[in-house]
Amino acid sequence: MKQTSAVSRRLVLVGSASILASPAIIGRAAAALRGVSDSEIVIGTMADLSGVTAVQGVNNANGMRLGFDEANQRGGVHGRKIRWIVEDNEYIVPKAVQAMNKLLNRDNIFFAIGNGGTPHNDAVMPSMFEKNVPNVFPTTCARSMYEPFNRLKFGQFASYYDQMRAGVKYFVEQRGKKVIGSMYQDTDFGRDVHAGVVAQLKAMGLKLAAETAHRPTDTDFNAALARQHDAGCDLICAGTIVKDTTIILQTAHKMGWNVEFCGQFASYSTAVAEAPGEPAEGFYSMAPALYRYPDDPKPAVHAFAETYRKRFGIDPNYLGEAGYTAAGFSVAALEKAGRNLTLDSFIGALESMRDWQDIFGGPALSLSPTNHHASSQSFLSVVKNRRWTPVMEQPLMF
Repeated sequence: MKQTSAVSRRLVLVGSASILASPAIIGRAAAALRGVSDSEIVIGTMADLSGVTAVQGVNNANGMRLGFDEANQRGGVHGRKIRWIVEDNEYIVPKAVQAMNKLLNRDNIFFAIGNGGTPHNDAVMPSMFEKNVPNVFPTTCARSMYEPFNRLKFGQFASYYDQMRAGVKYFVEQRGKKVIGSMYQDTDFGRDVHAGVVAQLKAMGLKLAAETAHRPTDTDFNAALARQHDAGCDLICAGTIVKDTTIILQTAHKMGWNVEFCGQFASYSTAVAEAPGEPAEGFYSMAPALYRYPDDPKPAVHAFAETYRKRFGIDPNYLGEAGYTAAGFSVAALEKAGRNLTLDSFIGALESMRDWQDIFGGPALSLSPTNHHASSQSFLSVVKNRRWTPVMEQPLMF
């Protein structure tokens, strides 16, 4: 799944600019605005292209690449082509800081989009904001992507916290679960997932039965699962991503323990559903939208999947769709901002986006001057025959 040519990929496409104002005025305005010239807009991304979450980072980057390519093929945005630069953060925080320093100081990006990883975003946002660089739709559902409110923060997805609160409520009220455990990565990401589990249990007058935390690189979960088993858990909420989710499910199967698991956005991956030996059969996951497989009957979805497969040699997963959506949304906002592009006009355009809809039938995305969180809807799916199947088409609430 690793795309070796994705690291430090640069798309430099130059086109003629349409003139809607005096060239001298436009030229002076563009010169004063980082990442924007008369002919291009520079956008940056740091993503995991070779680390433990590369199956997600590469797919997400591929989706953004298609979205920006399509915009450039249409002539760009008000005569400016998009130059998109992606750097590999390897899902390592120091690498993320290094990647963002390059994007900020060498590439002089106008804004960042799809930055991958919760702790990685948390680490780089201060340096971004010092230079007035917006962080648009990062590839994480952490609440810190839009809380506390910041003029330069824009979150795309329902938070891990909200996803798990909705999931726990469903399993307790609709599935009769009474003994809930939590297994999570001991990171900003994992703790955010865990916090949602604990908060919903408290709201329902229940207590967490068992809690285990692990490093993202851990591969032995025998002791952690034994602790969950000994507590009598009938549901385990998973603050895990792809590799650790798969190993945990494989380990539970080897133990002969058929307890149900519920993950979230980070585990809602075809790599989990299609893992060898089918350990994920019956695995549940919350997500901010529903993944549409390439054989979906919607013509637009089918066309996207065909283009994606021809371009990259693999089928898109949910993160590929999310990346394409993020690119499309940002292009729409740039178009609303107009030819006389400034940081203020771009932020104003983002804040004026209402009920924007992607081609996949995801939740309508809306922002405002007081709300930089585009959607709070969460959906539940389960793996059946190595495919993610919606438990219901409607979002769950808590």
